[in-house]
Amino acid sequence: MLADAIRAEGYRFARNRSAVFWSVLFVPIAALILGIVVSFAAKNNEARLAEVTTELGMISTPLNLGAALLDNTASLAGGPVLLFVLIGAATLFAGDYRWETWRLIRARNRRSNLIMGKLAVLVVLTFAAMAALLVFSMMGEPIRAAIFERQLAFSLSGQQIGAFLGLFGLGWLRVVQFAMIALLAAVATRSLLAALFIPMALGAAQAFGAPILGGLGFMPDSWTVQLLLPGQAFDALKGLLIAGEGAPGVPAALQAKAWISLIGWTVLPLLAALAIFERQDLSKE
Repeated sequence: MLADAIRAEGYRFARNRSAVFWSVLFVPIAALILGIVVSFAAKNNEARLAEVTTELGMISTPLNLGAALLDNTASLAGGPVLLFVLIGAATLFAGDYRWETWRLIRARNRRSNLIMGKLAVLVVLTFAAMAALLVFSMMGEPIRAAIFERQLAFSLSGQQIGAFLGLFGLGWLRVVQFAMIALLAAVATRSLLAALFIPMALGAAQAFGAPILGGLGFMPDSWTVQLLLPGQAFDALKGLLIAGEGAPGVPAALQAKAWISLIGWTVLPLLAALAIFERQDLSKE
């Protein structure tokens, strides 16, 4: 029955072209176009920007596509992906409230299966959005190399391959964790707008929370900061993957706190949404 729910949700979402475009394709296309425009602008102003040529990549050494792959993978779970995948997540989780279709499908399957079917589609959606952004980002690297007249090279060690897989998986978990807030908001409020804006507001509050907690004397590696701010937990784990365990400035003790925070912010909203949904009156939806 769960498989039926997954197939049904996947079929419905795949035919929502607007949601698919904005949540999967818009950010990669926009990033590619913006990157090309910025590269042309920087090339045209190369003489004025000579002092920062290293940061801009305007150097004569070959462009290492392996290093670019790691850099692009590390930034996959950034703000643009979180915000635009949220469009697809809100559509998935709140669409049946908005279109009043719960009463048509709730008799066909268990309520928990209906929610888990939506979650499965979200997981695939997140993977597709991140993979598309990574592909388009890598497409932009040869274009950037051509603009700055740089040669291309590729090298990737076994350790770097492990870091690439770890960074992609960690970013995947981070985006899904952020979307779980949308699930809880959608079920609790029955509103698509709430499913969009509550995660955005909470994400903004957490971004401001780090300096506030720091001003109150809480260190970045403390339980308080890690448990209250999953974004900080994600950054800590990402830093460990990039630098390696035991690297200077990256305490390995952060791992347990960060994993507990990130997994807790994923599982607890899901369990709360399931509990609320099981007791909800859906006769009018």
